[in-house]
Amino acid sequence: MRDYQNNHNGTPPQRFYHQKKISAEIIYGLHSIMEALDAGQELERIVLRKGLSAEQLPNITRRAKERGIPVQYVPAEWFIRLGSRNHQGAIAFVAVIEYQNIEWILPKIYESGEEPLVVVAGGITDVRNLGAIVRTAECAGAHALVVPSTGGAQINADAVKTSAGALAHFPVARTRSLKQTCEYLKASGLRLIAATEHGETYYQRANLAGPIALILGDEGTGVPEELLALCDEKVRIPLHGQISSLNVSVAAGILLYAIESQRHKQ
Repeated sequence: MRDYQNNHNGTPPQRFYHQKKISAEIIYGLHSIMEALDAGQELERIVLRKGLSAEQLPNITRRAKERGIPVQYVPAEWFIRLGSRNHQGAIAFVAVIEYQNIEWILPKIYESGEEPLVVVAGGITDVRNLGAIVRTAECAGAHALVVPSTGGAQINADAVKTSAGALAHFPVARTRSLKQTCEYLKASGLRLIAATEHGETYYQRANLAGPIALILGDEGTGVPEELLALCDEKVRIPLHGQISSLNVSVAAGILLYAIESQRHKQ
């Protein structure tokens, strides 16, 4: 039987909207992509041929920018893999989840009487790690995940599978600027805590109570410097072996349950 402890009254942590699952597919052609944008369809990214000249192109790139949808430019050879499809040098990948706006999610958490716990994926590039983090975050009572529009792992079918389905209903916010989003979280009363091997404080001694944004980085490069500069505290996990770092999803699990433990004690 599942033990719900996040709000300490025996009921599950509140979720603040119903996540709509969308089937993964590819949209081919400029006209079809524009129709999808006009209809508000959730797109993971748009891929355009370099040097493409078309009347609709400025509208597509403008609308994509407004909605935070990444646009990738590739050489003509990239489209060979699509065979005889009439793609016109433009395709779009339909998102497998519906992204949300953190500025909408956060007030709902406060209104529910809960203290926000938001996980920020600062450039994590492995989709399976991302899925595993969401699985643990959902179980530990976190409220949302923030991911960058570009420069991080895409949330695809592999990520959903690794999350054990948690991504089908766990709030995910996509942002063009992690720095600006972290500044917004900080201004909204959340303490920014970075997980880094160069942290000054062991996580067991850190104050992990109250509203928190837990910032995680890629295993190779760590938390981006511009995010570290914003953090209220940098914590590390003791490592006594010869390997210098943990898998980021394992580190996330340790820290998320350390946060859950301090909240439960309160």
